[in-house]
Amino acid sequence: MMKFIKQILFLILASTVLLASCDLPGLGSGQTKDTVKISALATSESQTMAYMLKELIEHDSKGKVKGSIINNLGSATIQHNALMNGDADVSSTRYTGTDLVGVLEQKPITDPEKAMKLTKKLFTQKFDQRFFNSYGFENTFAFMVTKETAKKYNLHKVSDLEKVIDKVNVGTDTTWIKRGGDGYAPFQKHYGFAFNSIKPMQIGLVYDALKNKKLDVALGYTTDGRIEGYDLVVLKDDKNFFPPYDASAVAPNDKLKKQPELKKAIEKLDGKISTEQMQKLNYQADGEGKEPAIVAKEFLEKHNYFDKK
Repeated sequence: MMKFIKQILFLILASTVLLASCDLPGLGSGQTKDTVKISALATSESQTMAYMLKELIEHDSKGKVKGSIINNLGSATIQHNALMNGDADVSSTRYTGTDLVGVLEQKPITDPEKAMKLTKKLFTQKFDQRFFNSYGFENTFAFMVTKETAKKYNLHKVSDLEKVIDKVNVGTDTTWIKRGGDGYAPFQKHYGFAFNSIKPMQIGLVYDALKNKKLDVALGYTTDGRIEGYDLVVLKDDKNFFPPYDASAVAPNDKLKKQPELKKAIEKLDGKISTEQMQKLNYQADGEGKEPAIVAKEFLEKHNYFDKK
């Protein structure tokens, strides 16, 4: 009987040692690896960039730093609060136009360079955070129509919509209706007209509704892959209402000091992804159904990021 008990105790001890060596949450991983928590919005674009950062951080640190994705955050404000509260270490995608009129409470700036310069400066002063240089793409609001609608009403620019406000149904992102600065109310003042029929809806539904002719005009985003996939026409913002929305990562300076490899990984993507490239990456996820993690890894492999030091 005593021999049997000793055998059981030995098996329990062996199992404990084996589990402790595994990379499981709460078991060993916290002791052997540093973790970087990367937040992402509920968009394929944001999630793809988050996974790119995760892959680069883990590769460049040779596995010593592990990336953890905090997915589907609802807004830039939630991302900001996550950084401020220590619930996240990096925001994967922040946009100059959004943060200027949002957390920084500034007026919109239409000049991209001035917008980026002020955003970087205020993030340092107010939050002791680094607003990194743009990844290279700008994801701004844009009114768009099908080619058929553009031809039917002779639409080329946003001002052209004024002559058809009683003939078209317009769909927008739910947040735009109530936004200040670059939202619907300021838009009416800037352009001098309002739409007779405007429907707020989830952004993913806007493009499908436009394609299926349930909408005539949609307010979408310039990097969305469905613009090319659905062969849509983007109307020119001829009165320069929408501010620039250059996409960047954000991280607290104290985190960057503690983990300098994090800063190096983020800077590898500085200016490396154009708006056209981001459209294609987004379409891979939204149009072809690829997981953002796969889209991210394939992009990095294709451009030899895993071969670079």
